Amino acid sequence: MNLGPWAEQRAGQLLEQAGYAVLQMNYHSRYGEIDLIAQKDADLVFVEVKARASTRYARAAETVSIHKQRKMMKTAVIFLQKHPELQSCYCRFDVICFDFYQYFAKTIQYDFSKCTYDLQWIENAFTFDQEFINL
Repeated sequence: MNLGPWAEQRAGQLLEQAGYAVLQMNYHSRYGEIDLIAQKDADLVFVEVKARASTRYARAAETVSIHKQRKMMKTAVIFLQKHPELQSCYCRFDVICFDFYQYFAKTIQYDFSKCTYDLQWIENAFTFDQEFINL
């Protein structure tokens, strides 16, 4: 498995271990993609998963740009419009990061769980801008 899909699968496992139900993986809209959408009680979480094969230039958390955040917000609005039963949930945007400290090609078929990495789960990494609050 390549690094990106491995990280998304591992993040999904982490969410489930924390009591969340993963509703969607790789949800697409015309604006972009959300890696994972999960729910726990009245909390609806839109998750960006980032994995860096090397932290030489930046850590994974530093690569979630404002442009990516806006694309995720727009995609979340589309998701909520298609799922009105979830519109009363508290929505938040989390980022789950995997930073590896040994360089390897991200596209190799490898068991990344055997490598040393730092895991960072940033809850409420960003929130809806005022313009996105009203559906």
